[in-house]
Amino acid sequence: MKLKQLTITFLTFCVAAFSGIKAASAASFSVIADGLYSPGGLSFSPDGNLYVTEAGIGGSGGCVPPSSGQGDSLCYGKSGAVTKIENGKTERILTGLPSLALPDGTGAAGPRDIKFDAQGKPYILIGYGANPTFRDRNLGNTDLGKIIAPDFNTNSWKSVADLGNYELANNPDGGDVDSNPLGFLIDGNKLVAVDAGANDLLSVNTDGRNLQSITAFSKDVLTNPVFPPSGTPSNEPAQVPSEGEVVRSQFASQAVPSSVAKGPDGAYYISQFTGFPFPENGAKIYRVGADGKPTVYADGFTQLTDLEFDTKGNLYALQYANQSAWKGDFDGSVIKIAPDGTRTTLLSGDGLESPSALTIGADGAVYVTNRGDRAGDGQVLRIENIKSVPEPSSALGILAIAAFGVGCLHKKRAIKPPINGAVALK
Repeated sequence: MKLKQLTITFLTFCVAAFSGIKAASAASFSVIADGLYSPGGLSFSPDGNLYVTEAGIGGSGGCVPPSSGQGDSLCYGKSGAVTKIENGKTERILTGLPSLALPDGTGAAGPRDIKFDAQGKPYILIGYGANPTFRDRNLGNTDLGKIIAPDFNTNSWKSVADLGNYELANNPDGGDVDSNPLGFLIDGNKLVAVDAGANDLLSVNTDGRNLQSITAFSKDVLTNPVFPPSGTPSNEPAQVPSEGEVVRSQFASQAVPSSVAKGPDGAYYISQFTGFPFPENGAKIYRVGADGKPTVYADGFTQLTDLEFDTKGNLYALQYANQSAWKGDFDGSVIKIAPDGTRTTLLSGDGLESPSALTIGADGAVYVTNRGDRAGDGQVLRIENIKSVPEPSSALGILAIAAFGVGCLHKKRAIKPPINGAVALK
């Protein structure tokens, strides 16, 4: 089963504060961009400006059935965008990008991540979140589920690699056919991406050649999982135990890869977003070395959405959910993992809500896309004054340090309509 526990993107779940992390923190943040539409990945360009993707609100075009097989269809539009943040000002510098969303504009898949190569050339990853069989058949020729190379000067782009079609043709993990690429990185002349729907890690040359799967990820078997109470509203109602039903002590849950970062050791590190019933402390960080085999590097997290290394080898993990999704809380966390395994929580809650991605600036500050599941309410935060207290060693055990060398219960929100193919800023 792939992504059946998730809606169009995992960010459509309303999840929240991780009770396992209680470290005191004196960090604060400033909002440097607001009014974004389901913001995703963000990245600094060589010119020092910050760029962030916006998945948009879908549109009134063709529709495809959701991955779960339940609920409203996902409909296409050209409301995706890329926004540039320069000297405290925001400007949409690429508009009309493909977007797929529920009828109310939530649960959007679209522009999901952005990276710049050493020469400053940008690449953008476009999500999808459904069976690729329906993409071209129902929507026509779109760039959903692809990596594209944009030209900001002409508001145009060209397709580099079709990850959705690769899943359709190869299905590396042998499960249901789905594609929802969420994050990627540039490693020399290669683009390395995670596809949450396909449940794998892929690479492709920057010229589009040699697209291949590096590895696929297996299901997790949960022991004594905690399920929502009987009758709890859910985008997966068949999985909520009914009154009097005997709850299984063993439960197969399809966690998915949500982002990828390259470590100082040259290996790839992949964050995990857990599937239903979204066990607290159940998410892992995997390490994939030259042999292509995933091993657990660290565990004890809840609903991870992004990873990033700084220049000192510290790994920053972004926790979109601090509690199981069905509890309805939105608070998230930024956690720093030092090379020796020490963990500190830089920020937890206090305005950090359903964050979707992070990056480290040249100034050493952590930049986070906040409210990543919200159309028109998304933000970019700059976390500053970081003075956090180390976690107890028993709270979140790190594994394999030596290997390192050292659905959703949405509230209805008013959404402004697209203008000229792009959503309007507040």
